[in-house]
Amino acid sequence: MHRRIRHVAFLVRDQDEALAFFVDKLGFVVTEDTRLGGKRWLTVAPEAGGTPSLLLSAAATAEQRRAVGRQAGGRVFLFLETDDLERDHRRLEEAGVVFVEPPRAEPYGTVAVFRDLYGNRWDLLQPASAEGDAEPQR
Repeated sequence: MHRRIRHVAFLVRDQDEALAFFVDKLGFVVTEDTRLGGKRWLTVAPEAGGTPSLLLSAAATAEQRRAVGRQAGGRVFLFLETDDLERDHRRLEEAGVVFVEPPRAEPYGTVAVFRDLYGNRWDLLQPASAEGDAEPQR
């Protein structure tokens, strides 16, 4: 059996605003942008063909609007893995991404915490090695 997570719904206030952040600041690519009736199916990923992708879902109800920026209740929500944290940290800072914790070494790798445009916390993570690492406890 082959199974995987294909998309993660990511609540946004405005899809175009979110798209600009993910593409212009984080360097993501649009993997799909399709109109489906009155809705827009808009997905982005760090690389073309990468999964899972983020489905930039426009918050449609009061409950959903309250959850924008709090999808993990203040904890780190998503982990963006890199092969060169120093390079990507510098590039993201230059693009205006706000880091709330500087890079630090952990047993599982090097990590720096940033906030997206809505306040969700992310880890920018360079794993210590490809084999045998423990995942971070959040």
